Amino acid sequence: MAEFAAAGAEILGDDPAAARATAERIFDRTPGTRPAVQMANQLGMVFSRLDCTPRWRERLSGLAVPTLVVHGRRDPFFPVGNGEALAREIPGARLLVLERAATAIPDAAADEVAAAMLALG
Repeated sequence: MAEFAAAGAEILGDDPAAARATAERIFDRTPGTRPAVQMANQLGMVFSRLDCTPRWRERLSGLAVPTLVVHGRRDPFFPVGNGEALAREIPGARLLVLERAATAIPDAAADEVAAAMLALG
C-alpha cells in the first residue's frame, strides 16, 4: 500500500516519500490488515461526516471564520481557478497558492501554510 501511494504521488507531482509515510501511518491505525477492512474503515470515516443538504458550495457565503484556501499550482485535477473561486465565495478568505505543490500540501510548505494561517488572525 505504501509503495502504491508513493508511486501515485510521483505521478501527481507530489512527494513520494511523504506519501509513503502517510500511507504507512494510515495502515498502522487501521483495525484490520485485509484490504476490504482498510477500505471500509477509510470510507466509513469519510461518509460519517458527509452532509449533502444544503449543498456545501451554497453555504460558503455564510462562513464567518477566518479562512485560508490552500491550492497547489501543479494540481492535475483541479486548476488554480477552483481555489480562486472558493476564496471569492468565502467572505474575507485568503488564497495561498503553493507553486511546487500538486494535490497535497508538501511537508516543506508547512511553515508557509502555518504563517499564512497565523496571519489570518
